[in-house]
Amino acid sequence: MVSRTAAFVIDGVDAVRVTVEADLRPGLPSFSVVGMPDRAVTEARERVRAAIANSGFDFPLRRLVVNLAPAGLRKEGPALDLAIAGAVLAASDQLPKGALDGVALFAELSLDGRLQACRGALAAAEGARREGTGRLVAAPASALEASLVSGLQAVALGHLSRLAGAVGGSWHEPLAPAPPVAATGLPDLSDVRGHALAVEALVTAAAGGHNLLMVGPPGTGKTMLARRLPGILPPLTEAEALEVTRIQGVAGIGPGGALTRARPFRAPHHSVSASGLVGGGAVPTPGEATLAHRGVLFLDELSEFSRPALEALRVPLEEGELTVTRGQRTVRLPASFALVAATNPCPCGRGDEGCRCTEADLARYGRRLSGPLVDRLDLLVRVERPSSAALAGPAGTTSEAEAERVGRARERQLERSGCPNALLPVGRLGEARCSAAAAAELTRAYDAGALSARGRDRALRVARTIADLRGADEVAGQDVAGALAYRHDAAPPVVR
Repeated sequence: MVSRTAAFVIDGVDAVRVTVEADLRPGLPSFSVVGMPDRAVTEARERVRAAIANSGFDFPLRRLVVNLAPAGLRKEGPALDLAIAGAVLAASDQLPKGALDGVALFAELSLDGRLQACRGALAAAEGARREGTGRLVAAPASALEASLVSGLQAVALGHLSRLAGAVGGSWHEPLAPAPPVAATGLPDLSDVRGHALAVEALVTAAAGGHNLLMVGPPGTGKTMLARRLPGILPPLTEAEALEVTRIQGVAGIGPGGALTRARPFRAPHHSVSASGLVGGGAVPTPGEATLAHRGVLFLDELSEFSRPALEALRVPLEEGELTVTRGQRTVRLPASFALVAATNPCPCGRGDEGCRCTEADLARYGRRLSGPLVDRLDLLVRVERPSSAALAGPAGTTSEAEAERVGRARERQLERSGCPNALLPVGRLGEARCSAAAAAELTRAYDAGALSARGRDRALRVARTIADLRGADEVAGQDVAGALAYRHDAAPPVVR
């Protein structure tokens, strides 16, 4: 007899449907799993055998073959345990006929029959809804995460012995909804002293979703500024929150069944590899760029990162996603983030104040950042040592005040274009609405060779953001001048 049930495996950050087929027929007792299983799936034979026996069922002592379709997709992880057990019980007539129709099973099994939570429950729930599956049976913690998806019944099951009641709809574990994880306790801009221009660059980056590079000696406050960016970013929308929660759940760093409302802030060490930064490996997995999706990727000591790792960022900075291909497997990973980087002006870090670096040292240090990468950075600002008077003085602004400015500017962008200025496609740059003076200023800079074609488009986006921050409908010449000043490390005007 052949029985079938639905399951889901994680592929990148999405879920792919797997049909688990169990064929039971007379013959010498055996239990084999086919369909490109990895070691964790192959070992499910022993977990399933023990769990069935310890849950009051009889494990069939006949020839048993379990097929995982499609056979060309490699199956990884323990999330198929419950589906395999369900298919075996249905094939041996220990579950009612048709009980598994329209139901997806997603859980790991303990030897005593208890269900364990697995990574990617939200992704599996979204996959089940996409495939038209009405119910998803999972461990309580996974079911809580899956319940965030509307249009799908998430059924919590604590033990395999109650599977018949769970798939029949007559029994399930109670779920206590977890409160959303809010962005609380974030560092505040009121701690910053003597960096008015850098703070304005940070606000501009937050308002338009632009990339930012801060250059300055060690200890001047570059990292301090970067860590205050999430506190002024607009809150996540419902769709973005689900997307971020799904990615975090696949990576195993999720909030445990709650919907996250905090934008991601990832700060990998400069020793990270290219695959660790953008994703990859023998089995393609998300990297830091994907974990920072809809948030901030902060690269401290940018010049210390390996050249291959930094060059791998060029595609996601342009496209907002990347494609990883390993062998015959291709995985698409979302990677739409705001890049904030910090670096020293030279190897010794002193910059203009007593620099001891030779010309050769400076040339070698400068070659660590390629021109194409720097050209993709919208804002460049110097962060110098603040004076003693500035350090002892009052705060220039607060995160609450700047968040209001950023929110108003972002609302203008969404009403006008439906997206932040940094994501405005090239074909829609005409929506920036430049004045004659602004267009002339931009043309003058391009004709003088100060901008590449890409740089011209990015400068226009930044100018549009500066105009939005001051509440203007039209980009003025001063807005373009401010955007060009950011790109050429001059002193941009502080817009209030």
